[in-house]
Amino acid sequence: MSGVTSAFVPNRAISRNALRIIVASQAAIALLIWINSPFKVLPQPDEVFRAFRGLWFEQGLGRELWTSFSMNLEALALTIVISLALSYLVVVPAFRPIATAISKGRFLGLAGLTFLFTLLFGGGRPLKISLLVFSMTVFFVTSMASVVLEIPRERFDHARTLRMNEWHVVWEVVILGTADRAFEVLRQNAAIGWMMLTMVEGISRSEGGVGAMLLNQNKHFHLAEVFAIQLTILVVGLLQDYGIGLTRRLLLPYADLTLEKR
Repeated sequence: MSGVTSAFVPNRAISRNALRIIVASQAAIALLIWINSPFKVLPQPDEVFRAFRGLWFEQGLGRELWTSFSMNLEALALTIVISLALSYLVVVPAFRPIATAISKGRFLGLAGLTFLFTLLFGGGRPLKISLLVFSMTVFFVTSMASVVLEIPRERFDHARTLRMNEWHVVWEVVILGTADRAFEVLRQNAAIGWMMLTMVEGISRSEGGVGAMLLNQNKHFHLAEVFAIQLTILVVGLLQDYGIGLTRRLLLPYADLTLEKR
């Protein structure tokens, strides 16, 4: 019990079992608050479960989810390639203004850019992917470029003492040296794709997707179905986040030791 009470004291470490007890307790409290909510218009958990079954077996939620998931993965792959290239190139002065300009794009709303992206990429799936890539890239570059620029100069000097040329220094210090941080930035920004999904699939509904389904249910005020779709997106997003973290631990087992030293 002392392990649980330690959780209420600042700067204390607690055991995994104590953490599990706290998480289970908070989840139970949240469920009780939901069940006893004073807002009668909100659907109850059993209504959401029945709505999920109807969406999955009768309205093709699984198929729509795969459509959105595959599109999100494609957009995420393009985002990784573009963002990492721009972030690593900030060590080259000629490319630094480009990365800075792209990072400022995070202040732009997609509503005013839809027409421009339609002209550049057409409609349908290319339009939706381009909007998702833009939404994630501007934040990814902002975070990752900061990681690269914060590398201590001593690491560059140490690599040069090993008689590496400048591009070899970039490979060893910038790319390999920040690989663990790149995965963390990826985890933080991958969720943006799911957050923007409803908007981009609402712009072009030709292929469907959970975003379009969510908008349709919301339009008709089917709140149980809306909650069911939102919870489905949340679960898939959490699984994606876990998958990225697991991949990081498998490919970079030293990363956690590095974080402990920090």
